[in-house]
Amino acid sequence: MSKEQLIQKEARPKIWTRDFILICVTNLFLFMGFQMTLPTLPLFVQELGGSDQLIGLVVGIFTFSALLLRPYAGHALESKGRGFVYMTGMLIFIISIGSYAFVASIAFLFIMRILQGVGWGMSSTASGTIATDLIPPERRGEGMGYFGLSGNLALAFGPSLGLFLIGEVSFKTLFLLISSLGILGLILSSRIRFKKVEQSTHKAVPVKFDLYESTALRPAILMFFITVTFGGIASFLPLYAAEKNVEGIEYYFFMYALFLLISRIFAGKIYDTKGHLYVYPPGAILIVIAMLLLAWLPNTFVMLIAASLYGLGFGSVQPALQAWSVARASQNRKGMANATLFSFFDLGVGAGAIVFGQLAGVFGYGSIYIASASSVFISLFVYIYFYQKEKQLHM
Repeated sequence: MSKEQLIQKEARPKIWTRDFILICVTNLFLFMGFQMTLPTLPLFVQELGGSDQLIGLVVGIFTFSALLLRPYAGHALESKGRGFVYMTGMLIFIISIGSYAFVASIAFLFIMRILQGVGWGMSSTASGTIATDLIPPERRGEGMGYFGLSGNLALAFGPSLGLFLIGEVSFKTLFLLISSLGILGLILSSRIRFKKVEQSTHKAVPVKFDLYESTALRPAILMFFITVTFGGIASFLPLYAAEKNVEGIEYYFFMYALFLLISRIFAGKIYDTKGHLYVYPPGAILIVIAMLLLAWLPNTFVMLIAASLYGLGFGSVQPALQAWSVARASQNRKGMANATLFSFFDLGVGAGAIVFGQLAGVFGYGSIYIASASSVFISLFVYIYFYQKEKQLHM
């Protein structure tokens, strides 16, 4: 490396500050708890006597309650502060998951899933905004990719750990352990130096409580089409694999997370240097192929190939859409931009879980992944339309 290159490297603003490391670690614990419930909650609903349709509803109601809270969380991030929203959300999330240890009926589980969605909606919206605050703007794509690693590591070990533990301990012990992880994350989050709330100098102007940030709508709509697929995987893939006598479902989640990690090495940098045109279409095509492979699902090898392709595709697309969503938002609207993106994330997961639960009951589990592939394929046409619109604006 030449002297000039060394100087340029040293002059680049740092991503890995103390506070950025802390938000990544606390986000890891938050997502670890979330991921450990993904494959185990359908099994818990089955133990309580629930059907495929009820599994879809239990998964879906969580995301819809999070969806309803995100607009409030987005505004509260600017008015009450990052720390208040993040830590309150984490506390609600911890209490709700801990309560699962004492659930004896699906009705009570349903209520506590709504509460968990409230906590998740607040904490996950806040964590992305806090990370955005801490990353230098010129390295945002790269930084959000690194921040996403915390969620990816949770995904690498969370589902597999949850499935392993449920073979060794009771559901009650599992949920109490997950709650304990959240408490550790809450303690660490108290050490973060959050961005101060900016006081508006225009006090005479009334504050408008809106539901979304308009500059984030395009990437948010694309996120909806992508996360529909996640609802089908999280809710029904373990049951589908068991029905087809395909073993190694825990390795699916591990392979998915491994290739998510690999995608972070290059996807964020490609977004920063070339833009979303070089990230979204290739990533979406990989997801389509992965869904078609799951619809086929003849054996474990094909399942793991699908996991790898899905990891590369989703791992490339998700941070690019998150960086895109805040790129044009004003400084005091970054929180609302993140809330908008994650609202559509939740809407996709929730709609996928509920609709696919009905679909599986009529046409079988394989139909879920045909529908998922169709959703992402449609998103490519939507993306082309958005891209042409943006191109015309800059001409």
